[in-house]
Amino acid sequence: MKTEQHKKAALRRRRHVRKKVSGTPDRPRLSVFRSNRNIYAQLIDDTAGVTLVAASTQVKAVRESLPKGGNKKAAEAVGEQLAKKALDVGIKCVCFDRGPYKYHGRVKALADAARKAGLAF
Repeated sequence: MKTEQHKKAALRRRRHVRKKVSGTPDRPRLSVFRSNRNIYAQLIDDTAGVTLVAASTQVKAVRESLPKGGNKKAAEAVGEQLAKKALDVGIKCVCFDRGPYKYHGRVKALADAARKAGLAF
């Protein structure tokens, strides 16, 4: 019962954010997904429906360097990794999609690390 209510509330929050944020080829959407053990981020072009760049704590380089994938240090590593890949492809400017999550903790750490590494929001 409670998990059903939680899922409905998360879906409603996600819709509120996605109503205003969409990705274009010039400025893709940086989408964040957070689980208890890992964090994932991807740059999406919504006009074509294509993921341009993706990074997560599941990638071997990040997984080996960090003992846990579900904390702020891991989120920072994913943010840096995503920014490096995006700059290699030629993407400098993105719009941030936090999904149903508050801009706080791991989500904020990922965003700040991506900004430090060279992405503009």
